[in-house]
Amino acid sequence: MRRRQQEQEQQGQQPGRGLPAAVGALCRALPPRARPAPDTLRRARFDRPQASLDFWRLLYALLKQIHGGKWTESDAIDNQIRFVKSALWYHGYGRPELYRLPSDGSAGSRELLLAFSWLLHRVSLLEQLLARNRVKTGDETSVCTCEDALPNSQKSTTEMAPEYALGDRIDVRYLQWLNGRLRFQWRSLHAQHQEQCKILHKIHLFTSGSHMDQILGHFSATETDLVRQPENYKQLLQLLDSETMQLEAYLEWKQLEPVYWQWMETVLDNMAEEGNMCESQDAHVEKSGLSKATSCCPWADGLTGQMDRLSRDLMTLHDQLHKLVTHRKAAWCEKVKTREEELEKEGFSAAARKIQERVELKLLDLTSLCAPEKKKMHGSCRLVFRSKHPASKTGFDGCVSKEPVSAVSAAEVIRDLQLREASLGRELKQLQEECRRRLDEIAEGLDRVICIPP
Repeated sequence: MRRRQQEQEQQGQQPGRGLPAAVGALCRALPPRARPAPDTLRRARFDRPQASLDFWRLLYALLKQIHGGKWTESDAIDNQIRFVKSALWYHGYGRPELYRLPSDGSAGSRELLLAFSWLLHRVSLLEQLLARNRVKTGDETSVCTCEDALPNSQKSTTEMAPEYALGDRIDVRYLQWLNGRLRFQWRSLHAQHQEQCKILHKIHLFTSGSHMDQILGHFSATETDLVRQPENYKQLLQLLDSETMQLEAYLEWKQLEPVYWQWMETVLDNMAEEGNMCESQDAHVEKSGLSKATSCCPWADGLTGQMDRLSRDLMTLHDQLHKLVTHRKAAWCEKVKTREEELEKEGFSAAARKIQERVELKLLDLTSLCAPEKKKMHGSCRLVFRSKHPASKTGFDGCVSKEPVSAVSAAEVIRDLQLREASLGRELKQLQEECRRRLDEIAEGLDRVICIPP
């Protein structure tokens, strides 16, 4: 171990001196309410139990902000730990050691350091936090016209944390209640969004022509509030100063980021060494205990003979079972082959109809594919109101400038979203028809079973 430390000091003297600066920049780049002390990461590197609670609270605050939830420091620690494990499982974190940590936060600071570093790399933690906590002086909305793609983290991750997956004992009525509650909340959110749009439209209409920037021409909700209550500008300046300090720390972090990852490599190497040492000790203890038991027990030889006879009997039963399974498998394959030939004759017309539906779907999408490709929009865009003149319209501006900027009207965004909705609707209908046909085929093979469609 001492030799390894000397090699690390010889190979990384410069990174070692830059590590405090890198960790400090990383901590300053985090939001003020979730900013840890740099010493917390150092203690977690040595798996100190004193840093476990601090790291659980840190991950809880950061993940809550990423998922847009409200959080308070008074939340119970077991609820915080449960949420952190659920969020990490959702993002695809695959180390089972973290999900085995106790719910009281008494241990596991090094595992939490690994999870924190994984979030920095995999989900761009700092970038997401900076984007969500950005001080918005203009009225913005989220626009996404690109096709949805399932992230890699959603690919069958139930084996990581089975306690968060739906079990077989979940009542269907409970799922129906959850579905109804989700639909009700969605309608409430839609109504609130419509009310917000009406208020923003009134602000933009009544303040039209009052802004110094002629490209905008109107005040935003934040600027209107400052006009009504000028004393609030001090709070806005404080928020802007805090954001500026975070951005400066982020730039410093990007320069020193390689130093942090070199340090994390040493953490992983130390964990691997400790794991190998524990495995060798366990093997030595097991071997010594076995030899001691053999020498101290005179009846061990007789027991060994009985075990050999049992092993031979098990091998004989295994061979017989294998022959039986092979025979039944061959009979089942023959039966399936016969049934497939019957279904192939009966389902020719259904297959032809399915092909025809696919051709129609492709023809419907052909116009959009042959049309000139438009730039896909994703992210936040500023709302800019335009009066109903022939040369102007309501648009989304990506920036504020004295020069004309590229903009897209709300009508164009709505039309793109409607085309996307229609395409998804056709795909959903096709999948439903395939599922219904498949269920009918399965129901036909069941004897004395009545299937009632919903």
